[in-house]
Amino acid sequence: MNLFTPLSWNDSGFILTGILNTISISVVAIIFGTILGLLIGFLRAESNKYVNVLLGGFLDILRSVPLIIQLILFSTFIGAMGHPLSPFIAGSIILSLYTMSFMSEVFRSGFNSVPDSMRTASRSLGMSYLQTVWYIRMPIGMRAVFPSWIGVALSVIKDSALVSVIGYMELLRTGEQLISRTQEPLMILIGIGLFYFIISYPLSRYGKHIERKMEI
Repeated sequence: MNLFTPLSWNDSGFILTGILNTISISVVAIIFGTILGLLIGFLRAESNKYVNVLLGGFLDILRSVPLIIQLILFSTFIGAMGHPLSPFIAGSIILSLYTMSFMSEVFRSGFNSVPDSMRTASRSLGMSYLQTVWYIRMPIGMRAVFPSWIGVALSVIKDSALVSVIGYMELLRTGEQLISRTQEPLMILIGIGLFYFIISYPLSRYGKHIERKMEI
């Protein structure tokens, strides 16, 4: 490797660590963001306008304030309170909440997409409220929003690069350190972009595969 570039074989382990860290924090954020988003989305779909205003205001703040500012403010505040968190924990919390703010809108639109006539019909057949939610609204609503869920998940993978501002050693930060040492920005940035593509593309293809199966 040294015949063509200052990079050494030892750097491959460093890059692999960045890739695994990117995948780890993305998976955590997507899982918790999806679960919380599903709960908040359901509450917003079922609640009155006053609850919607309160929840909507909180979610608007999360969506409107740039993620990088949320990460810095949260990490700084927790540290100032005398309870510093590791970059992974702090980043996972904020990235999960940020993901939740978008997932909640996705799921709320899914729940609201189920016609009132179907809800009424299920109740007239003797189904309980919970049975209606579980067997009618969940399957139909989630099918409608699956493409949007994939889009949010792909955005989270790319947004995870911003967690580097609080010291988390993800893929972009490892690349920055390699650039600083080797002075080979073009080659390293192309490689980083390629790795993000390799991480994201399978999820995108899997999403299209599921969409085709749902259409059958």
